[in-house]
Amino acid sequence: MKLKGRGSVILFPLPFQGHINPMLQLANILHERGFSISIIHTRFNSPNPLNYPLFRFYPIPDGLSENHVISSDPNRIVAFVKFLNSNCQTPLRDCLAKLISTSLEDEDPIACLVTDALWYSTQAVADDLKLPRIVLRTSNVSSFIVLSSMSLLFEKGYLPLQEMEVPELPQFRFKDIAMLEASDRESFLQFIEILVQETKASSGIILNSCEDLEQEFLSKLSLLFPIPVFLIGPFHKYFPASSSSLLPQDRTCISWLDKQQPNSVIYVSFGSVAAIEEADFLEVAWGLANSMQAFLWVVRPGLVQGSEWLELLPNGFLEMVGERAHIVKWAPQQEVLAHPSTGAFWTHCGWNSTLESLCEGVPMICQPSFGDQKIDSRFVSHVWRVGVHLEFKIERGEIERAIRRLMVEPEGQEMRERIKLIKDKINLCLKLGGSSYKSLDNLVIYILSM
Repeated sequence: MKLKGRGSVILFPLPFQGHINPMLQLANILHERGFSISIIHTRFNSPNPLNYPLFRFYPIPDGLSENHVISSDPNRIVAFVKFLNSNCQTPLRDCLAKLISTSLEDEDPIACLVTDALWYSTQAVADDLKLPRIVLRTSNVSSFIVLSSMSLLFEKGYLPLQEMEVPELPQFRFKDIAMLEASDRESFLQFIEILVQETKASSGIILNSCEDLEQEFLSKLSLLFPIPVFLIGPFHKYFPASSSSLLPQDRTCISWLDKQQPNSVIYVSFGSVAAIEEADFLEVAWGLANSMQAFLWVVRPGLVQGSEWLELLPNGFLEMVGERAHIVKWAPQQEVLAHPSTGAFWTHCGWNSTLESLCEGVPMICQPSFGDQKIDSRFVSHVWRVGVHLEFKIERGEIERAIRRLMVEPEGQEMRERIKLIKDKINLCLKLGGSSYKSLDNLVIYILSM
């Protein structure tokens, strides 16, 4: 039951699908706890206000063209985030100033501003306006620790990448913690430094994770960030699947899954940004076909640069795989992973996808591209041991063997049993008395005290 009269929270998501989703999920959580919600957003990749009739939406200019395409190159992503921080700082300040003025007139006080951690320029704005800023980190605790340790690891001469384990982070090898292979190392480290610095200057951190998953990292996080930290995830489990997708979802895949046997389908999706080469696309296709397992494959327009959609598939491929394959441009992922027919998930290992798979007890094949995906993949394959990491060049034989390991061989059943224990642990953290339940209570009290 929604509580009333607790003031307003303003949220500012970064315009990436994987960052918009958790921010709007958090908005729903806070609204349910009695806060009125305002969303400030860029015009680029703007959320649809019609899906959230109880929220107020305020677009700000961002300097981007309507047809701007986000590159999958890690260095360009960093440059894009810097561009947004530079271009949006003044429009955000102007928008916030108006909202603060209006809130005084309406006697609806603004409790705080919640921004994505990558909006580092928002701390100066919040300070100028005397508005507390809480940071939302859309990845997990361990990847945030790695991000914060990058400068130190370079200083110690550990990086560039090596096979050996990291002394400070024994769960990882050096190549697992490469957030990206930056062509301009100095620029990249400056980017990390300001992001960490502005997070430390904030009033607190919210993470879409739970203590039960990452207990061993919490003390290290507290040392790095001596501010209040709230692990209240998984966000998506508080409510049914939300409608914050920027891409239209093809629901024919659900009726197709309804016709398949339990745990018989491998679901394949590499997220909303990652791109692959044409040769790799063909290896994926043949690996799926040769595995002889049923598969649901998300081929996002733009997955292969320069292609429209499926025209790169070999002649006769769709006829050959027939009814055991279903290919869509985008899928309602939470529903797919929760479906009893889904037996494995071949994923890029973004944290949203990884967490959704853990929550539904679906083991994974990991194909990370950049950023925290490599860290998530290492956790899935070597720490939790609930998946297989495809580390090397994408090759149809390796793909076929990985699929069969999860879907056919005894090893896959062992992974399924391990991930079922993790699923149960996550479910408990959201119940009365669970770690996320208590952390959310603490977050609400903290916001009310501001």
